[in-house]
Amino acid sequence: MTEPETLTIDVNGFPTRVWRKGAGPALGFLAGFGGLPRWIPFLDELARGRTVIVPSLPGFPGGDRGHSVLDSHLDWLLAVREILDKAGLSGADLAGSSVGASLAAEIAALWPATVRRLALIAPFGLFDETNPPTDPWAQRADAVPGLMCADAEKWTALKTPPEGANSIEWPIEQVRANEAAARIFWPLGNTRIEKRLRLVKAPTLLLWGEQDRIIPRAYADVFAKGIGGPTRIQVIAGAGHLAELDRPAETAAAIAGFLEAD
Repeated sequence: MTEPETLTIDVNGFPTRVWRKGAGPALGFLAGFGGLPRWIPFLDELARGRTVIVPSLPGFPGGDRGHSVLDSHLDWLLAVREILDKAGLSGADLAGSSVGASLAAEIAALWPATVRRLALIAPFGLFDETNPPTDPWAQRADAVPGLMCADAEKWTALKTPPEGANSIEWPIEQVRANEAAARIFWPLGNTRIEKRLRLVKAPTLLLWGEQDRIIPRAYADVFAKGIGGPTRIQVIAGAGHLAELDRPAETAAAIAGFLEAD
């Protein structure tokens, strides 16, 4: 697995990492809960037919301390819009997972001309008190891997420091990612996004892991009903909340097929 090209952009005075790999039409990806401390096989699968561009979110791995100046949901959305513009993704296809999927949907709602097609893997943002999502911030640390992935080892491998990594900085970066996600989505991941979904006009694919233990499968139907443009729901067998980690080839193939459809 070859390494991607790494670029740096400035957002609100903080350096923000942008990965880039592949050839073909641009496809942006906003990472899920915990961010991406390393390049993953799913992104290589996407890069087989696309120029995959992966900007970090503020406070997530590669996003430095950019979350520290974002005090409202609007602050976050403006920062993500700036990141996408500076990464060269305005008007491109956009995919996201979990927390990143929620932000991708918000961008498509508020600035519909900036997103051509949209692929969302189990997005945060909704809350139904009769069928609530699992609150990842209320869990013991040893329970999180099994909540994020059907195969807990996939999450553990993502978060294990690479050989030679700074032993102090690596865990700080992982804790910062949880803090950044909490600043957007605590409590319970509820941003009341349902009020804005009708503004999403981009054709949208909703992907859900068959074994998602964070966001109930029923939420896919709520997203599909609320989105203003055409939608499709696809379940990834054997996958948990972060389907891109559990089933990288299958998840990437679903996205590629959707983006190439007429």
